[in-house]
Amino acid sequence: MFHMKTILSRLCVLLLIPLILMGCSGGVSAAPQGTVYDLVILGGRVIDPETGTDQVLNVGVMGHSIARVTSDRIEGKTTIDARGKIVSPGWIDMHHHSPFPFGVTNSTRDGVTTVLELEAGAMPVMSYGTRLEGKSTANFGASAGHPAARIQVIEGRETPYYEYGAMNTPAFTQKATAEQIAQMRQLLEKGLANGGIGIALLLDYMTNAVTDDELRMLFELAKEHNVPVFVHVRRYVNGDIRGLNEVLKWSQKIGAPLHVCHINANAMGNYGNWLAAIDEANANGADISTELFPYTAGSTSISSDVFGRDWQKIFNITYADVQWGDTGKYFESLDEFNSMRQEQPRGTVIHHYMKEESIRNILKYPGIIVATDAMPSYTREKKVVPNGIGSYTKVLTKYVRDEAWLGLSEAIALSTINPARRLENAAPAFKRKGRIQEGADADILVFDLAALETKASFEDPYQPSTGYSYVIVNGKIVIDHDKVTGTYSGTRILGRR
Repeated sequence: MFHMKTILSRLCVLLLIPLILMGCSGGVSAAPQGTVYDLVILGGRVIDPETGTDQVLNVGVMGHSIARVTSDRIEGKTTIDARGKIVSPGWIDMHHHSPFPFGVTNSTRDGVTTVLELEAGAMPVMSYGTRLEGKSTANFGASAGHPAARIQVIEGRETPYYEYGAMNTPAFTQKATAEQIAQMRQLLEKGLANGGIGIALLLDYMTNAVTDDELRMLFELAKEHNVPVFVHVRRYVNGDIRGLNEVLKWSQKIGAPLHVCHINANAMGNYGNWLAAIDEANANGADISTELFPYTAGSTSISSDVFGRDWQKIFNITYADVQWGDTGKYFESLDEFNSMRQEQPRGTVIHHYMKEESIRNILKYPGIIVATDAMPSYTREKKVVPNGIGSYTKVLTKYVRDEAWLGLSEAIALSTINPARRLENAAPAFKRKGRIQEGADADILVFDLAALETKASFEDPYQPSTGYSYVIVNGKIVIDHDKVTGTYSGTRILGRR
């Protein structure tokens, strides 16, 4: 009798162990056997960079969340046959300047499921994405924009990033008084309270305008809210590290998180010293991250501050390396460039000045994030750099498939879990993004690595990437075999309020 009781007792314990572990894991319990999911993805090679998962599994989606990741057979109202294909989290683009359905859809065709305006930001924060509400194939959000706050305080006008116009107006050239700095702080406080994901700082566009007092205010505010400052550092001659050292100093002095935008565009050939400086700061307790885009040209306003300085020496190029953004035509003389700067200060240029070697080596930097710096695009008639249309597919095709420079899971991490981890403290929604796990948001890609192709070029930037069988945003299919389905399931992401 005692022996039978012992057996039964041990059997009960064994049966309870999975339930106990499930309750302690903090994860979402697997749905009951026989559950019919809204969407199932069957037989794909599931890659989750956070857990290291890389195996053939089935994924069940219920509503906007991943409800099951399993080797068991599951059923759904909609079934995707993913045999022979990769199933990964969707790409998170932290540096995207095109809050228009046209621009966002082009990015989604490159596998992007979340676009964020963090370098320039918005003020008011909710003004970002007004054209995307109910019309977006990707999730979207913005930081609290110091540039827009400056425009409001110094020029008295409220404007979103893509309507700044000429970037040589008083907001970009004039030093602020103590009273104006206090007014900017109030606006930025309100921006964070309204869902801003950190603080945007276009320092290189205001080289002679932003003083130490203003920088102190920005970093102190970031410290108080424990959110990053997203900065385009001041640029000096061809990779001079002073611009980086300036923001590293403030980050360490105040104790505020810092994200350095497109390090390849600022460090140029000196990237090794820039990365070493970030490593040293982090080793001393700082919280600093950085990003790159995988192209060798940048794009910006022709009225940008840098073009009022010795820009040919700064970039180590001449006018012949610069294209007029609207047409793609290269400048034929310095006089022509200067004339366009005076006559069309709202225009953009594409300047070719970076080296492939920098991109390859920065991609290997631990924790690096791929972000596109996608420029505003709302019509095929206006040329832009191809970053926002082809960056993520280029990483997979060139650096993983064709050159084996990166491993597949390694490359996926750069565009998913790395940005999610950088942002999850500032915006809790990112604790559920960048992952293929039960309880994560169902932002999912299904693709055939062999079939992926980047088609966007500087000559024809609007040729979409191909090879994505499915792009799923919040549980809904927005791209089906490279075709836009007409489903707009992208929603606004807010910072911690």
